[in-house]
Amino acid sequence: MSHIVIQDALFKAESVRKLDQLATEQLVASAGGPAEAATSNSQSIKLMKRAGRAAFNELLEAFGTASLITVFCGSGNNAGDGYIVATLAAEKSLAVRVVELSTPGKLSADAALARDYAVNAGVIFAPYNDAIDLSEGVVVDALLGIGATGPMREPYGAAIEMINQAALPVLAIDLPSGLYADSGAAAEVAISADVTVTFVAAKQGMFSGRGPALCGEVIYHSLEVDEDIFHQVAPSAQLMDLHELIENLPTRNSEAYKNQFGHSMVIGGDHGFGGAAMMAAEAALRTGSGLVSMATRPAHVAGALARQPEVMVSGIVSGQELEPLLDKPSILIVGPGLGRSPWSEQLLQKAVATGLPMVVDADALNIIAEGRVVSQPNGSGWVMTPHPAEAARLLNISVQDVQADRFSAVRQLQEKYNAVVLLKGAGTLIAAPGDEIIAVCPYGNPGMATGGMGDALSGIIGALLAQGLEPKLAAQLGCCLHSAAADMAVEDQGMHGLTATDVLAYLRKLLNGEFTG
Repeated sequence: MSHIVIQDALFKAESVRKLDQLATEQLVASAGGPAEAATSNSQSIKLMKRAGRAAFNELLEAFGTASLITVFCGSGNNAGDGYIVATLAAEKSLAVRVVELSTPGKLSADAALARDYAVNAGVIFAPYNDAIDLSEGVVVDALLGIGATGPMREPYGAAIEMINQAALPVLAIDLPSGLYADSGAAAEVAISADVTVTFVAAKQGMFSGRGPALCGEVIYHSLEVDEDIFHQVAPSAQLMDLHELIENLPTRNSEAYKNQFGHSMVIGGDHGFGGAAMMAAEAALRTGSGLVSMATRPAHVAGALARQPEVMVSGIVSGQELEPLLDKPSILIVGPGLGRSPWSEQLLQKAVATGLPMVVDADALNIIAEGRVVSQPNGSGWVMTPHPAEAARLLNISVQDVQADRFSAVRQLQEKYNAVVLLKGAGTLIAAPGDEIIAVCPYGNPGMATGGMGDALSGIIGALLAQGLEPKLAAQLGCCLHSAAADMAVEDQGMHGLTATDVLAYLRKLLNGEFTG
């Protein structure tokens, strides 16, 4: 999407540093008065004070007046924010202490100045050691900033483990220490925060991979940085907004008829996997596809019709039997329950040959990864929906490599296949040809980690394609609808035991304008 809402824009660490620099330069330019008052250092500390005050206010908002506030500080500007939090706490006569993992001589210039404020406010300081008592109160993580990458050095690793094991409420400043700002991966030990207060610009790694689990609730503060500055640095990603996306759903006038809303065909359901194809077909129906058909193994026809008589189900034993059925649909959903048998390969080959828009999922992706049945595929008009293991096969790398940088992986897939690619997982990512900004899904929950969720998603996206949405928009809206519906289901009925078909009733509510968030 070309329209970027500032609070939804996500940035890499390098871009955040550039924004910080521009904000400081603007403060210098607007300071006026004596030259001494307009230096970069005197203005950058203003941003640090704003960050510290924002974090302190959110600390009180989230956890109330704690019996003890323990602030863990490293050596960089992240530590400076922590010293400001400690200063403000002391000025309000709250019990506060700073645990230091650096010496004053090694602090950054602004952090050293912030430490002086804390000294003057009467804050108690303690060098880090393994005997620190963390039995009460709340913890503020001001150990590492956005530049942290690679293995965790000591004593930072030990301090992080101590904080996590204490099981006290934790507020992380800017992002949890150990989380990598650009990738969403994390060091072997990383802070597990309840609340993360992030400043100036949100970092893309907070919203995918390990990020959502480690950050807890994310609260954004611009620190009063002028909006014009954000237009000077391009974001690398953007959080999707269901309320905006759903405006693209085709309206239905009084003369509407079924053929106006497309014909989706699900191709899949090998022996033992008929339910996957059926869930995709049912999801396509519930998302508004005018017609839905299904090509599957003959053994699944009776069960499919009994469950959903609105689906036109054909039992086929070969690609040759599928071929005449392919003249009718406007889009194909290929892969749910497809399997990897010769039957599966024949069906995929016939589907690709049609040139129709397709949602390509599950074993269709695995067959493509093998490179035999569909050689040198051009995915123009496709939406590919891999989970990390399928993405790894498509890129011929390990799952660990995919998860180490999901943003890079989804872009590599998009470029390799010239398709819209949706990489599933915590913080689902969508990359589209011609769009440098990766879309990030802010909805969803761990209850979705169950069989059939991906099949339902493929049906939802397919139905949106059938209704005329272009592939990028269909993927984005479909992803958000699916995840937001799952959130509604969990809010009503709890996370445990959530199934793919549970989501469909809430999907229909969303499509008809019943938002809860």
